[in-house]
This record gives sequence, C-alpha cells and structure tokens, in this order.
Amino acid sequence: MKRPNEAALGDTPAAAIRAPKARKPAAVAAADRPARPGASPQATFARLRALHPDAHCELDHSSSFELLVATVLSAQTTDVLVNKVTPHLFGAYPDARALAGADPAEVAALLRRLGMGMFNQKARNVVGLARGLVERHGGEVPRTLAELVKLPGVGRKTANVVLGVAFGAPEGVVVDTHVQRLSQRLGWTKSDKPEQIERDLVALFPQRDWDMLSHTLIFHGRRICFARKPACGGCGINDACPSAFRAENVGRKAPRSPRRGGAQA
Repeated sequence: MKRPNEAALGDTPAAAIRAPKARKPAAVAAADRPARPGASPQATFARLRALHPDAHCELDHSSSFELLVATVLSAQTTDVLVNKVTPHLFGAYPDARALAGADPAEVAALLRRLGMGMFNQKARNVVGLARGLVERHGGEVPRTLAELVKLPGVGRKTANVVLGVAFGAPEGVVVDTHVQRLSQRLGWTKSDKPEQIERDLVALFPQRDWDMLSHTLIFHGRRICFARKPACGGCGINDACPSAFRAENVGRKAPRSPRRGGAQA
C-alpha cells in the first residue's frame, strides 16, 4: 500500500526520471595502481617498467666490442643512424684487432659516406680505442669503469652503457638527455648537471635497477615525455608526476639570450 503523497517509480513520467550521468573515460589507464604526486621513486619506476616492459638498449650489437664502438659513435646523433652505419663498419672491421689496424682516414671516409657527422673525430676515437683494447687488454673489452674511460672517446656514460648492457654490472646510472629531463620532471633531482643527477639517482635506487632505470626512462622520453610537447594526457603515470600537464616548462635547456646588436639565435 502506498503512503499518502508517495508515488511508485512506475507512476513517474519517463521524462521526469533522470538517467545517471555517464562517467568520462580516463585519458589513459594508469599502470597498476593509481598514485598521487609525490609517490615514491621506486613505486613510480615500477609503473614505468610495466608501461615499457620491452625497454632495452636500442643500439644493435652482437658483442661487447660492437656495443662499445656503437655507443662511441652515438655521441650527438641518433641510434637509428648508428644502426645504419655499424653493419658496414663491422663488415669491414669485425673485431678490435681489425679496427686497430685500420687507417683512421679510411674509417672517416666510410663514416662520412654513410652520413655520420663528426666523422674525423669519431674515426680517430674508434680506431684509438681498438688499439687500446689490443695493446692493453688482449683485444677484449675491460669490465671496469676505470679501465674503460682510459680509452679514446669513452666517458662515464659510454662506460656504464657497456658495463650495464654487456656485463650486467653498471657502476652508475647512464644520464643522457632523456634521463636528465625525466628525472627533473619526476622530481627525482633538482640538478641540471649530469654528474649530480647520477649521484641523486644512485642514492634513490638500488644497483640492480641502475641499468634498466636508464633504458626505461629513455623509452618513456622517446615515446611519451617529449622535450617540447610531452604527451601528459596519454601518460600512464601522470597521476604520480609532479610536473604533469606543465612538464614542457621543466627539464629543458634555457633559451639562449639575444645577442647584442643582432637577432636571437
């Protein structure tokens, strides 16, 4: 029995019944659990790993020697170009002994013909490092950072790429432009100096994560967190990033100041 002034749902005109509002779908499904800005670096990194399970070094190689040479060649150029050049280079000089006996001018001509910039310097570096491998290490790539950085063209970043990828024993975190940019945007460092950024990352993450940390950040930087127009709306960790939706203003080089008496460069 109805109470006075009470109407059953079936008595209500259809036009008067409001359908529940449909929820707008999220721009992207967050990886694993949602998080808040300020989430621990370890938790955010775990989510990034889930977003990029295929993260890896994108320089093609079949040995530690090839990886070392490819990494030296990759300075100020793209992995894509290096991967086009190295099959020809290693076809002519397949190992350290062969490259050590090469004329740097001939190597430079090969690099130039294949579109590699800085070909003279890079040719001197790869021939010089090959000679160092032969003279001091029996043609084998050493497994310590201290020995690697003594080779021409090999700095700390290159050494840690080789130690991490080829030997699974990095002595630090590789900080390239992508790692630098994302570390700043994620709030993992306040520095814009690679050396300090590496120290900050080493303090935040255990050594077992150092190699994959750089690969994962590089993958995310190349695919989502671009320098100029980061795709925050399509980022699976935008709920955990303190720079989300304003990231284009974080982690980029400051614009050059106008030159006196001339236009801005």
